Amino acid sequence: MEDVMRPVLVLGGTIAATLVIGWLIDRALHAATTRRPQNRLPELLRRCQLPLQVLMGSGALQLTYDLAQVRGPQGRVILSVLATVTIASAAWLAIRVAGAIAENVLADYAARTDDVARVRQFRTQLTMLRRIVTTVLAMVAAAVAIMLVFPALRALGTSLLASAGVIGIIAGVAAQSMLGNLFAGLQIAFGDSVKIGDTVVVEGEWGTVEEISLAFLTVRIWDDRRLTMPVSYFNNQPYENWSKGGHEITGTVFMHLDHSAPIAEMRSHLHEFLLGRADWDGRTWGLLITDTTPTTIEVRASMSAQNSDDVWTLRCAVREEMITWLREHHPYALPRVPTSPAALPPSATSGPAAGPTAGGQAGTTASV
Repeated sequence: MEDVMRPVLVLGGTIAATLVIGWLIDRALHAATTRRPQNRLPELLRRCQLPLQVLMGSGALQLTYDLAQVRGPQGRVILSVLATVTIASAAWLAIRVAGAIAENVLADYAARTDDVARVRQFRTQLTMLRRIVTTVLAMVAAAVAIMLVFPALRALGTSLLASAGVIGIIAGVAAQSMLGNLFAGLQIAFGDSVKIGDTVVVEGEWGTVEEISLAFLTVRIWDDRRLTMPVSYFNNQPYENWSKGGHEITGTVFMHLDHSAPIAEMRSHLHEFLLGRADWDGRTWGLLITDTTPTTIEVRASMSAQNSDDVWTLRCAVREEMITWLREHHPYALPRVPTSPAALPPSATSGPAAGPTAGGQAGTTASV
């Protein structure tokens, strides 16, 4: 009976003690958050409760395992499993703590500055650093677990280290693309060429940078599709970054109209329409004839906005308003298609048959 009760009491008491300690730590963090609500770090650290509980439980079970006097050949296997869980939970806890600290630092920085571009740049750098730290900790935890839990593999590890030069060359050649993306991601994170939240135009698609990882960059397109591309693309190919140098942007609307279009009245109506729009920031506006053809003229309306979302909405609204206004008040200004035969050259107009053609007036039919 003692062989059963002793392990149950020792191991059960150890687990219960670790649960109580973890609960007390969580309550202390909650009390710290209540006393100082402006400090978000204690609340963020509460997310670390689960890996902390696992770490304390596996560590405490290793310390009290001998006191439990568990008999049987499986004791060494159980200790090896507990050691592996301890190492993995320690890496897990370190990753959670690093994430909580990074999020708290980002929130404090965002509260101290009004420069949204700097905040996005800092967020991009912290995200990249978190991914690097996570990868390094996972690799270190795996290496430590192999070296400590499986002593028979130490000789293998020594021989691998001895041939690390050859293996490094082979791995470098085999993983050239992956390493290129890794260094490209670091260059993007700290080179300020593109940041999370930037509005970009890539491969003819307009969207917002949603995520930057060690190998890939995800762009959320305006219709909620995701465009995933290797980060090395942004170091080797040209692309448009509408957020670079500030959020303000000027949009344009092109209209093809008849030569008789009332440009002055159009310019006045455009200004009146922009004054009633909240998405126009009031910086610049204009309406100019930018090109002409034998049948139409090209009119460009320009207007400024605070960001790319507002300028897209404003462009669509201006285009709809100007076309509707022209159709209702100046329909003759819309492009027209000639439907009558062309007049003959002067040398061919002599004679009775040419009189009606030369003196006739060309008819037109309006088309929208």
